[in-house]
Amino acid sequence: MRLGIVGGGQLARMLALAAAPLGVRCRVLEPAADACAAVAAEHIRAAYDDPAGLRRLAEGAACVTFEFENVPVASLDYLVDHAPVFPSPQALATARDRLVEKTLFNDLGISTAAFRAVDTREDLDAAVTALGLPAVLKTRTLGYDGKGQAVLRAAADADAAWAALGGVPLILEAFVPYGREVSLIAVRGLAGASVFYPLTENSHRGGILHLSLSRANDPMQAPAQEYARRLLNALEYVGVLALELFEVDGELLANEFAPRVHNSGHWTIEGAETSQFENHVRAVLGLPLGRTEATGAAAMINFIGHMPSREAVLRLPAVHLHDYAKAARPGRKLGHATLCAKDEKSLRAHLPSLLALAEGDAL
Repeated sequence: MRLGIVGGGQLARMLALAAAPLGVRCRVLEPAADACAAVAAEHIRAAYDDPAGLRRLAEGAACVTFEFENVPVASLDYLVDHAPVFPSPQALATARDRLVEKTLFNDLGISTAAFRAVDTREDLDAAVTALGLPAVLKTRTLGYDGKGQAVLRAAADADAAWAALGGVPLILEAFVPYGREVSLIAVRGLAGASVFYPLTENSHRGGILHLSLSRANDPMQAPAQEYARRLLNALEYVGVLALELFEVDGELLANEFAPRVHNSGHWTIEGAETSQFENHVRAVLGLPLGRTEATGAAAMINFIGHMPSREAVLRLPAVHLHDYAKAARPGRKLGHATLCAKDEKSLRAHLPSLLALAEGDAL
């Protein structure tokens, strides 16, 4: 059985590694010569919208999936005529546009921060008046890891924000004074069955995920699952979906969803009975979904901009290293490590050493 993946980065790499024990071979479409997924999958080097490359990706594939949102929706529409595509192009199109996404949330009774569409400079002034400040101005499409957005704290900030982002469709969102950021990794199979992982608590730096902690028995688990279930069913979704949320005074506000495996679910590789990557492969190929229970406490640390020495990471107990073999540059995710422990107390005792390595401190 063969699975095609649009994109050849670390998510595709981890999908291919999870697929191999199931007897599933992967093929990736990626224009970069140094695709890090190539160590585990056949690499088709072509643009994401190249017809010949897309046809080759779909040839003999039981299904085609994708690893990130910036895939052209037109490419998925093209692939649908050659192989089943999951998640659907509709799900991708919804997630790519923040206005469409938040409108769907509200239509489904999923709470969000207040928002307004912004297409002109006059729209921005009107949105600021309606929502108040502080607020966050974002591009409606193509933003990720903190890119494509600006915080407005005073009316005088509007000119600079418009100069930086204007010219494309935008959305202004009211600033959320959240207590914490959490995410839920959800999976829906071809027949409609859904499973959910324990909630994950996340910390970001510069808009990039820094630390994720699995949270078994979190009081926000049930409402998060209800939100995710509504979204999965409305989209007739197939595969892994990550729902990112803010907790504000004991209530959840949806921020966005990712129609793919997600960085905040990396801890599931070693910390859950079935990883998010294996469950995505199972879901899109119509295989039975795996159990999602955590096997203990787990934390995931991203290595951003620099990669600590392999020896220093592996010297730490109960730590699992994932080196993406990518060239270092500021702000780039180069790898991650997962710390697993029997309970929260043990996890907290060992976490500072791993955090020190992520900060660049030698042990």
